Amino acid sequence: PEKTAKRRAKHLNVHQAGKSDCGVKSNIKSIPGVMTIRGCAYAGSKGVVWGPIKDMVHISHGPVGCGQYSWGSRRNYYVGTTGIDSFVTLQFTSDFQEKDIVFGGDKKLVKVLDEIQELFPLNNGITIQSECPIGLIGDDIEAVSRTKSKEYGGKTIVPVRCEGFRGVSQSLGHHIANDAVRDWIFDKLEPDGAPKFEPTPYDVAIIGDYNIGGDAWSSRILLEEMGLRVIAQWSGDGSLAELEATPKAKLNLLHCYRSMNYISRHMEEKFGIP
Repeated sequence: PEKTAKRRAKHLNVHQAGKSDCGVKSNIKSIPGVMTIRGCAYAGSKGVVWGPIKDMVHISHGPVGCGQYSWGSRRNYYVGTTGIDSFVTLQFTSDFQEKDIVFGGDKKLVKVLDEIQELFPLNNGITIQSECPIGLIGDDIEAVSRTKSKEYGGKTIVPVRCEGFRGVSQSLGHHIANDAVRDWIFDKLEPDGAPKFEPTPYDVAIIGDYNIGGDAWSSRILLEEMGLRVIAQWSGDGSLAELEATPKAKLNLLHCYRSMNYISRHMEEKFGIP
């Protein structure tokens, strides 16, 4: 279409011999609602930070398109039995339809949560990754999370306000996801932080490694051969228990600064972990 062609004209050019580049314009912000190769806030939360946590079910809450788009684009390797105690490569969506936009999707979300509990009883927690329409219609995913958590005996259910339009790249999604860990995981730990293990002076956490090529496993082996004990990986091959244990670490080793500096700063300020 003429309008689109005009917008894309700056992004397509012919390289001429002798010139250093072909004058293509890049590195500009994505347009909300247009599927591009660059992600949005939802992609940063669901695809990067929360998605690789293997023993939790991560719901793409909204129309099916975003859930499908998030599927299979990253290989976050993990150990576990898919569909039994690990869910990284499965996609869960509330599959919003027009009537859900008009009448609200809270009832549908409740139904999805109940079905997950019935079909996947060994999941250790659930996150609700909100897509654009959820923010636009004002669904109260926090209220649903609190109610169902109580109903399921205190299960960890984390509502994540990562609607795509909040950020025109993945980056804000990382920040929102980090804040959700702070507010819905750390702030709900027992006062003593009580993970079920004996801490040692050599406990470290690998933060911001998504195990895309098994790299977190390699790092872990090297660190443990040095005599350190890795108590958590964030979030490749990671688990809810590891997230909860991290405030007991003596040092956070930060790989991907862009995606995890927020929670690392928070742990330094609140728990004194350098």
